[in-house]
Amino acid sequence: MSEATVAVIRLSHGADLPLPAYGSAGAAAVDFLAAIDEALEIPPGGRAAVPTGLAVALPAGHELQVRPRSGLALKHGILVANSPGTVDEDYRGEIKVILLNGGTEPFRVERGMRLAQGVLAPVTRIRWHEVDNLDETARGQGGFGSTGV
Repeated sequence: MSEATVAVIRLSHGADLPLPAYGSAGAAAVDFLAAIDEALEIPPGGRAAVPTGLAVALPAGHELQVRPRSGLALKHGILVANSPGTVDEDYRGEIKVILLNGGTEPFRVERGMRLAQGVLAPVTRIRWHEVDNLDETARGQGGFGSTGV
């Protein structure tokens, strides 16, 4: 497993919260915490941008992917609305998580709650090469369920 150093600033409203950490030795993602002063309720079908109290400078050639937590998704229908959200290497503002309540009950976000996961990932940039034809494959143009059950 490789490591990369990420410069981080704890903003004043998140100064007392721990930095995002891995939940286990084999975890691929760190947990982002809610840096809110008062509890926030997200109604069914509603969404909210929840601050983490952190700003970062990512290493060149990397992105920080913000993903849902599986337990919140299964138990409450809480998703990251733009999943995975991308924090670009040149962004220096606060990381906020756009939570979407896909559940049937209001969801209460409280200070320090684990609300999303973050994965540092390398980025490969696209260089487009326009052609007249694409190579043939067994799948061809079949999409949206065309490969099986």
